[in-house]
Amino acid sequence: MPKTPDITESEWKVMKLLWAKAPQPAYDLAAVLEKTEHWHPNTVRTLLSRLLGKKAVRIKKYKNLYLYSPAVTEDDCIRAESDSFLGRVFGGSVKPLLVHFARRQKLTAADLEELRQILENKGG
Repeated sequence: MPKTPDITESEWKVMKLLWAKAPQPAYDLAAVLEKTEHWHPNTVRTLLSRLLGKKAVRIKKYKNLYLYSPAVTEDDCIRAESDSFLGRVFGGSVKPLLVHFARRQKLTAADLEELRQILENKGG
């Protein structure tokens, strides 16, 4: 299986739009990101170019439009990013990650029960 590309924080914003709806022309992506991020359309085109180079998106010409769509799944990118984070910050160990977030985040009884169920199913 090919390696999932490393995607920057800015590139994630473009990818999220493409995962939500694809294919899309650069113009539509730029219109949304201009409103939400205050990015110039050239910034969006640069990010799309980088994503093409990383093989994270693909492009298809339709009449006079270039349509962009994801070449990698959101799940694969989330998995790669979380594995990278886990390795960098917690030495690849899940237990300290869970302990860290359990101590620092407010968890409801429902959250705790859901975690308990996940852990029981994972261990069995």
